[in-house]
Amino acid sequence: MSTAFPFTAVVGQDDLRLALLLNAVSPAVGGVLVRGEKGTAKSTAVRALSALLPAVDVVAGCRFSCDPDAPDPGCPDGPHEPGAFETRPARMVELPVGASEDRLVGALDIERALAEGVKAFEPGLLADAHRGILYVDEVNLLHDHLVDLLLDAAAMGASYVEREGVSVRHAARFLLVGTMNPEEGELRPQLLDRFGLTVEVAASREPEQRVEVVRRRLAYDDDPAAFAARWADDEAGVRARIVAARELLAQVRLGDGALTQIAATCAAFEVDGMRADIVMARTATALAAWAGRTDVLAEDVRQAALLALPHRRRRNPFDAPGLDEDKLDDTLREFGGGPEDDDPHDDGPHDDGPGTDGPGGGGGQPAPDDGAPQDGSGALRDEDAGRPEDEESGGRPQPSGAGAGEQSAVRAAEPFRTKVLSVPGLGEGAAGRRSRARTEHGRTTGARRPRGTLTKLHLAATVRAAAPHQRARGRSGPGLVVRRDDLRQATREGREGNLVLFVVDASGSMAARQRMSAVKGAVLSLLLDAYQRRDKVGLVTFRGTAADLALPPTSSVDAAAVRLESLPTGGRTPLAAGLLRAHDVLRVERLRDPARRALVVVVTDGRATGGPEPVALAERAARLFAAEGTACVVVDCESGPVRLGLAGRLAGELGGTAVTLDELRADSIAGLVRDVQGTSRRAA
Repeated sequence: MSTAFPFTAVVGQDDLRLALLLNAVSPAVGGVLVRGEKGTAKSTAVRALSALLPAVDVVAGCRFSCDPDAPDPGCPDGPHEPGAFETRPARMVELPVGASEDRLVGALDIERALAEGVKAFEPGLLADAHRGILYVDEVNLLHDHLVDLLLDAAAMGASYVEREGVSVRHAARFLLVGTMNPEEGELRPQLLDRFGLTVEVAASREPEQRVEVVRRRLAYDDDPAAFAARWADDEAGVRARIVAARELLAQVRLGDGALTQIAATCAAFEVDGMRADIVMARTATALAAWAGRTDVLAEDVRQAALLALPHRRRRNPFDAPGLDEDKLDDTLREFGGGPEDDDPHDDGPHDDGPGTDGPGGGGGQPAPDDGAPQDGSGALRDEDAGRPEDEESGGRPQPSGAGAGEQSAVRAAEPFRTKVLSVPGLGEGAAGRRSRARTEHGRTTGARRPRGTLTKLHLAATVRAAAPHQRARGRSGPGLVVRRDDLRQATREGREGNLVLFVVDASGSMAARQRMSAVKGAVLSLLLDAYQRRDKVGLVTFRGTAADLALPPTSSVDAAAVRLESLPTGGRTPLAAGLLRAHDVLRVERLRDPARRALVVVVTDGRATGGPEPVALAERAARLFAAEGTACVVVDCESGPVRLGLAGRLAGELGGTAVTLDELRADSIAGLVRDVQGTSRRAA
């Protein structure tokens, strides 16, 4: 058995270690979501925590780890008689990203249930994690329906497995820890809210601390057992402190003053619902117990807010998580106390226990200053009003250092709710919310013989398959004789996520400030829609003489929004280069993920300039998409009283559809849902 890296040997990451220890003291806090870049000891700290948890007594032979002093009356292995029990270490169970639903919650033997009426149940990972830790690395990449099941079990303390009227329930209380790299995509706000605490981790920029990280890691790799032995006393000290805090927890008093501060803080930061208030109360109580106190103080409320609120104050998916600590301190002072000194960051509880890097204070990240001065390019100045647009340069004198014909970035207009753009046909890609697909979840459309393990029984089809053979099988009673060959798998239709590849014209013909602001607002709106529909996104831009892959296909729409916001404009319009670059991106992505279908969104006014025969070359590039049947839509950005219809002509060559910026809005009268058709809606 391998030796885990000691928890107390982790350098820095005070917030992470404190959040994990508070959940060890009080699992009712609701778990921890750890967000941060790769290589920041997220997984190391989580795996090390399991060694600090006290051992648990379990009923001997129970697959569901029932407590012998209070066994679960509904345990599938019960009822349990008083008697033999065994003591074992608390488990840490890891949930793989590619796990199936049956692997998570367990599976029923449908054949035995139908033929014998026996609830033959094989426990899943939720049963294994009962009274221990359930760790989900890269939780943001886990399928949504699995995250829903996981969080429901964590909230209810029980797991339910149902198959065609046969159900099994068992206890599932565990410390839930998820880690994620935000660059790979975000969790939905509804799922973020279900995690009790969140912490942001990053590698230290202090050379001394980085040296110590490397020194300890090399020592551990050379001799794990000897390294662990050096930290054994520190580990034992923290383990004893967890036990003491657990025993003290029931005696901690949460007074009316602390409750008022909690409620006022949640109201001041406009968090949705009441879960934040409850989590803050439980966290503040655990903080007091961890500090060895029986009263909750203002400093506990402050630290609880820094851990429980940053991920709940996001008003839209592109808001950075964080908390304005000055606002927090003002709220605490207004409602009965709070830090009075000049350095509010020193008021959190500190760990005077073993180790030089003990978890203690610290907290959330400061919120970005929305009122910070911008570069001045986001608004139309008086001297620019009414100035005719320069089709190639954007019309304004360029700042020093900018390339010829280049204009600094403009801010996006306010996003809006867009129409649904979907890929035609029936796919089989990753579960999502955009296009029709054959999925494990959705409405039942038919039945087939199972390929491998049966997961969704089609009861009527199974009965029809078994009925003609009852006499030959010697049936004599009321029961139905079912064989393996009779079982039928339900086929279901739901929705899939797609690869939405944006191809954005950033040339001079688009550079008029009001127009580019509107274009960026439209793309940002489509990115919000892609976030909600669980799509991957990519961003190709073209201007001057070439096209750039501004963002390779990723699940992080946040990154796409950042790249879009800083996009400069100006120069000629190499439309063909943009289309060819997008075609290359799709070719590579088909090799990586052949099941995920693509939707190409070209944002342009349809002009093509620069180089020999730019229009003919762009048309030939567009026909590549039509020949491969790629779903395309052109967002027509042409403005002014005279319309050339170039975007509509481009849509025809792509074999797709053209929509104007106004028609893209969901409240437009031009229809509620627009499928990307095989021919252009507007041919020139």
